[in-house]
This record gives sequence, C-alpha cells and structure tokens, in this order.
Amino acid sequence: NKDIARRLSITEGTAKTHVKAILTKLDAISRTEAVAVAHKRGLIHL
Repeated sequence: NKDIARRLSITEGTAKTHVKAILTKLDAISRTEAVAVAHKRGLIHL
C-alpha cells in the first residue's frame, strides 16, 4: 500500500481503502486472485 500511495500521491489509508474496494468488487480474497479474476473478465491484459 505504501508504494501505491506514493505513486498516486494519496495516503496509505486511502490506498488501502481502494484496494479493499477492488477486492470486494471482484469477489477476490487476495491481490493475486483479483488479478486472475480481472484477467479472466477481460479487464486487464497480461
């Protein structure tokens, strides 16, 4: 979360909130699972 916050010029708490929201929307329990789900849905291309 520190790296995300630094890159986006937001607080670490805000980054954590956004990551949590993404995980919830993708119904994922980890960032790894979120990437897999997003890829499967065509939201990201690897």
